[in-house]
Amino acid sequence: MYVSMKGMLQRANEGKYGVMAINCFNLETAKAVIEAAEESRSPIIIDLLQEHLKQHLDYRYLTQPIIRMANNASVEVAINLDHGQDVAYVKQCLNEGFSSVMMDASMYSLEENIRITKEMVQFAQVYDASVEAEVGDMGSNWTDEDMFTDPDDAIRFIKETGVDCLAVSYGSTHGDYPKGAIPALRFDIVEKIKKNTNLPLVLHGGSGTGEENIKKSIELGINKINVGSDFMRGQVDDIYQQLKENPQIGYPDLIHHTVAAGKEVVKRYIQIAGSQNKSL
Repeated sequence: MYVSMKGMLQRANEGKYGVMAINCFNLETAKAVIEAAEESRSPIIIDLLQEHLKQHLDYRYLTQPIIRMANNASVEVAINLDHGQDVAYVKQCLNEGFSSVMMDASMYSLEENIRITKEMVQFAQVYDASVEAEVGDMGSNWTDEDMFTDPDDAIRFIKETGVDCLAVSYGSTHGDYPKGAIPALRFDIVEKIKKNTNLPLVLHGGSGTGEENIKKSIELGINKINVGSDFMRGQVDDIYQQLKENPQIGYPDLIHHTVAAGKEVVKRYIQIAGSQNKSL
């Protein structure tokens, strides 16, 4: 069933578990994610990154087919625009049928971030859609504490904007970490924001963050976990393996194998997040 993130994250908040949000960019990746969720009886979020949509396959060609897949699924499925930074583009995605959007104005001052996000929250109400935002900087330098979210800024932001969930920077990053590295997370940031707002909070850069870190994050108030790199790496590794074993494999068969490989990654993260058997 096709839903927004709002209800599933509210229940995750009450039940103290996480909902996985997986970065997809075509129908095959969306198929893998939805099937993994169905097999795990878990709610799931399809994250469509603005950058991917602009570079690979436009939202006008991708959104409606995934909505059909979601409507036919036996579990709750949300489609969320990930890191939407262009206000007009975010509004276009809502008009196209996205059930959730991330209005990422974190590159601006706190006051401007609040203004832009508050206006988007009001606009999204027309579509009964949920809105995610970000305070802090989820960049690529995961050791730079200047990028971390100021809890007091986040608390003010939540109270003034009315967002449905907030991405906070407390030590994770997008992309891959150096080999063997596991980030040391500032759990105190999550704990303070949660204590003062009780809002569903979001971990970006879940790939490589480590099972213990994710479970501790959920315990302290994270309810949405974004994963992209591990999901895609699992499929790339499978392509290498399939071509090694059978260089003459047909392209349809190769892609079919990547769907199966992607499903296994998603199912593993669903187990870590504790959302199996939590769908309505």
